[in-house]
Amino acid sequence: MNKSKYICPKCGNMTYETDEFRTTGGAFAKIFDVQNKKFTTITCTRCKYTELYKGSTSQLGNIFDFFTG
Repeated sequence: MNKSKYICPKCGNMTYETDEFRTTGGAFAKIFDVQNKKFTTITCTRCKYTELYKGSTSQLGNIFDFFTG
């Protein structure tokens, strides 16, 4: 994916890939195996430097709007 606003802080590359994962947080969530923490990653396609963003769907949407807007 080529996004004009993204510039890797390590190598200056302008292309990246995104992914997401969920984890548990707190004793209650661990007991009931609830994955209540959502993270999104942005990884440089050249050097593989990865930034990790924690937040709700609406907050993460704002991050992607910044890169793609």
